Amino acid sequence: MNNIRKYSSLVTDGYDRAPSRAMLRAVGFKDEDFKKPQIGVASTWAEVTPCNIHINELAKHAASGVNGAGGKAVTFNTITVSDGISMGSEGMKYSLVSREVIADSIETVVGCEGFDGFVAIGGCDKNMPGSLMAMARLNRPSVFVYGGTIMPGCYKGKNADIVSVFEAVGQFAAHKISEEELKGVETCAIPGPGSCGGMYTANTMASAIEALGMSLPNSSAQAAISKEKEVDCRRAGEAVLHLLKSGICPRDIMTKRAFENAITVLTALGGSTNAVLHLPAMAHAAGIKLGIDDFTRVGRRVPVLADLKPSGRFVMAELVAIGGIVPLMKMLLDKGLLHGDCLTVTGKTIKENLKDAKPYPAGQEIIRSFDSPIKKEGHLVILYGNLAAEGAVAKITGKEGMSFSGKAKVFDSEESALKAILSDKIKKGDVIVIRYEGPRGGPGMREMLSPTSAIMGRGLGKDVALITDGRFSGGSHGFVVGHITPEAYTGGALAIVNNGDTITIDASKRQINLGLSAAEIKRRLKKWTAPKPKYTRGVLAKYAKLVSSASEGAVTD
Repeated sequence: MNNIRKYSSLVTDGYDRAPSRAMLRAVGFKDEDFKKPQIGVASTWAEVTPCNIHINELAKHAASGVNGAGGKAVTFNTITVSDGISMGSEGMKYSLVSREVIADSIETVVGCEGFDGFVAIGGCDKNMPGSLMAMARLNRPSVFVYGGTIMPGCYKGKNADIVSVFEAVGQFAAHKISEEELKGVETCAIPGPGSCGGMYTANTMASAIEALGMSLPNSSAQAAISKEKEVDCRRAGEAVLHLLKSGICPRDIMTKRAFENAITVLTALGGSTNAVLHLPAMAHAAGIKLGIDDFTRVGRRVPVLADLKPSGRFVMAELVAIGGIVPLMKMLLDKGLLHGDCLTVTGKTIKENLKDAKPYPAGQEIIRSFDSPIKKEGHLVILYGNLAAEGAVAKITGKEGMSFSGKAKVFDSEESALKAILSDKIKKGDVIVIRYEGPRGGPGMREMLSPTSAIMGRGLGKDVALITDGRFSGGSHGFVVGHITPEAYTGGALAIVNNGDTITIDASKRQINLGLSAAEIKRRLKKWTAPKPKYTRGVLAKYAKLVSSASEGAVTD
């Protein structure tokens, strides 16, 4: 057994390790347990968000799977924060930071305790890539489990979710709905546990991780509260033991071709722009070079097939009901768009996993055919130009149009921009500029769901654009461009934009430009001075000093 107890044997074997064994006996170990491989179960349970409120129960099922397969499960916790609750507030600055904290904490516990492998269960945006970053760093047999999607709420006979609430705020500000209707949406939109229900960041990353090969088939497409999710957790626990015996580690699975599979699937699903931050960060942890231009390269050949929220009609629970993403992956494989030879946590290849996949039922409208796609090529558009020398990211589904030109309305924070939108100071033709919200300038690169939802709620979705060195929630839609690099705080051109300057965004040419000469931009930058740091102590100050550019995944190592 020592070959599968590579790490735990160093902690528990031998007379000199008696103190370690004494401590472990106090947490439930018996004599026979010291002969078993120790498997950590990383739970992201917390009461701070419905996305994770149920995960300790799922952790019990994962531990059961580990123990039943001959291992010894040891459950531990890591943090999570709620984007939906902190959105639009100063607290949102901690969101992207939490990805690094989660990765660091899982690495710390697994490394310290000598676990031979582990299962990580995540339910909200940052604990998914954080878990995968830890897996790649540690390179010990491991499986990720998605906590599962929330069921949709219902208000006046229509599906509702968290984005419905954010957009209702804009509708109320525009006097389109009453205070009673706003409260009605608020009280009905979130009916219970699970991650936000559209193809927002949580479902995007869960799907990408499954396509990457690091979770079991259809782990990404199960309801949070379901027998299927309980079985998924038990099977994940069992799978880690199989990986141990087979000698399969994360970096055997997380190859460049596997990341291309992840980009392919999230593109077909119309997934979140946050994937352009998280997948490069995960690849970096695995020693794989993955850049923002890889999203362009893959996206040129992959159509958007899923009619899912925020831009589409359906929620994840409806995709679950027709078979999840496995039939979609089979479609992509048969079309030659997936690398079928990539290894997965089942110990089999993608092609082997999909061998007996059944097609979607006839007549379903959620996943289109290749003959009638939502968009003929990818929706994640990487833009360059004098406003984004190192790149920017737009989500262009085709419903927003392919170009926009207008006059800048400049704001140095999200709060000031939101106040202007809600007080009717934004007009048709405006390009809203929100700067000093990048990884270093924020710090923390906040999501701009509150402003984008307010724009949609006020009925300006097709009439204005919004650009930022911050980022967007997967729930954002409209003509929006984020991740502008270099960010304003480090002297990017965004820092010298003035009210009234012309900004042109051309998704067809993949360009974003400020209507000024190079000489004028240089003159303004020479006069510009960097603002003082907003935080000088604590985790945000530490993050600002360490974090890389958004174009490099905003990593801290």
